[in-house]
Amino acid sequence: MKTHIAIAQNLIFRRTASHKGRHLAVTPNNSAMRHLSYGRIIVDAGMASVRFATGERETGLTCLSGHGIVAVDGNSHELGCYDSIYIPRDSSVQVAASNQADLVECSAEVEGRYPLQLVRYADVEKDSSLKFSTGGPTARRTVNILLGKNVKAGRILAGFTASEEGNWTSWPPHEHAAMLEEVYVYHHMPAPSFAVQLVYTDPNEPEFVGIVREGDAVLIPGGYHPNVAVPGHPINFVWMMAAHREVEDRQFGVVNVQPGFAQGGSGLEASRK
Repeated sequence: MKTHIAIAQNLIFRRTASHKGRHLAVTPNNSAMRHLSYGRIIVDAGMASVRFATGERETGLTCLSGHGIVAVDGNSHELGCYDSIYIPRDSSVQVAASNQADLVECSAEVEGRYPLQLVRYADVEKDSSLKFSTGGPTARRTVNILLGKNVKAGRILAGFTASEEGNWTSWPPHEHAAMLEEVYVYHHMPAPSFAVQLVYTDPNEPEFVGIVREGDAVLIPGGYHPNVAVPGHPINFVWMMAAHREVEDRQFGVVNVQPGFAQGGSGLEASRK
């Protein structure tokens, strides 16, 4: 029965990286998200550029592979692997690639117009509060915060996590539903690799438990959300969040750990330095 509830609430979207061009997979109109949208932009040299307007939504783009050329209001910026760009609302965007590029898009509606900001992954790697390893035995992973406290924004936060082989991530189980909704997007997990994702408020009656693979997106409107990789393979996923209250709730690492698992902290303390 809970599986049917998960489908009805659109907590799992499969194969979201199977479309060329720009594809909005998750929006508040087709899912349980109140603010957050997730899309994928896949372009190559033989394609026309992708064009769109941000409208009332602030937008973050992160390059997962290749090199993307992102023009905002006519000014071009090149994104290499794991580089990100924050784009204000009311902007005109054009995305192209000299060879190929795969970009993840997240957005949320905002009242404020915050400045365009380019984030180089090389700079993130130098900041121990933006890139850090955490977790004990069997739960070791590296957290990368791309659009966090380093970026002035209204609602969105984004980054990616990579686990050790066969390890859990998002452990100990934590939740932040009062402040933030979230989407996990699995990437760089070629077959036969897979993981198991859980989303639950009551661990005895989870809203979602399922196998997830490359390109799958799991929605977390609320609840604890740990996941685990299969032996011999890591988990890799982009996480993106939207704050419920603009600016005020836009805080990474402020979480409630599931009772019984809080002895060692949340594992996200380094992000608060």
